[in-house]
Amino acid sequence: MPSGLVALLDDIAGITKLAAASLDDVGAAASKAGSKAIGVVVDDTAVTPRYVVGLSPDRELPIILKIAIGSLRNKLLILLPAALLLSAFAPWAITPILMLGGAFLCFEGAEKLLEAFGEHAEAEPDAEPEDPATLEQSKVGGAIRTDLILSAEIMAIALADVSTSPILTQGVVLALVGIAITIGVYGVVALIVKMDDIGLHLAQRRASGVRALGRGMVKAMPVVMGFLSTVGTAAMIWVGGGILVHGMEVLGFGAPAHLIHDAADAVKHATGALGGVLGWVTTALLSGLLGLAVGAVIALALHRIMHRAHAAH
Repeated sequence: MPSGLVALLDDIAGITKLAAASLDDVGAAASKAGSKAIGVVVDDTAVTPRYVVGLSPDRELPIILKIAIGSLRNKLLILLPAALLLSAFAPWAITPILMLGGAFLCFEGAEKLLEAFGEHAEAEPDAEPEDPATLEQSKVGGAIRTDLILSAEIMAIALADVSTSPILTQGVVLALVGIAITIGVYGVVALIVKMDDIGLHLAQRRASGVRALGRGMVKAMPVVMGFLSTVGTAAMIWVGGGILVHGMEVLGFGAPAHLIHDAADAVKHATGALGGVLGWVTTALLSGLLGLAVGAVIALALHRIMHRAHAAH
């Protein structure tokens, strides 16, 4: 009996070690997959704060919570099952879908640059002002729809990285990536949109150093928001271009990927200690230039179509 108990305990210990190893593998896969989606995450973080602009400050956090819940619903109830079905029955479609998402990111980034330089899409007619509740509902709905697109890209990037794993591992990894990124993004967004309130609170304290810090935080917020917008735009173009380059290589057109790789290698070997960093910058820059070209073509074509449609009316 004791020997049987010892054998049972050995089996339990072995199963426990195997489960721990599996959890480590899942955690490592989730971390790797999530890190590859970082450019889209930066854009998601940069885009979301604009949805609370113009609303009452006491509604900012509730609105962000509503958007975060909608984002989780997007990822776990819509995109996760769709990704697993895709992986099981149409794995060949993952690369084309990723490329469509990459082209959309390039378009979004190029659109922002064109608007900054004065190229605007046809404006919508002025609408009647909305009451606060309707405006809030409209902004939350718009944010969740935008999040669906960005979340789809995040989940597709994560899926591509674990597409050869067992279906259960894929599901767990995608769920972990979705939950972690949602918490991270909307936690940072909440901090960003309340930073000016925190600064105002500190500016009313007695200690002169704390007051100075509070005033500095309030003054810094426009700069922070502008920086986030710039980083988000750059991330969209760079990540989108990188996805297109990789997708073309997978589909058999590897010339752009080889040119970028060779250029990055040349920079890396020519710049000594900074070679690793400058090689990465070269890859990002060249991928971004390709992404910008693709995005600009799409954006300008859509602008012309919208202009003609408006003129026809």
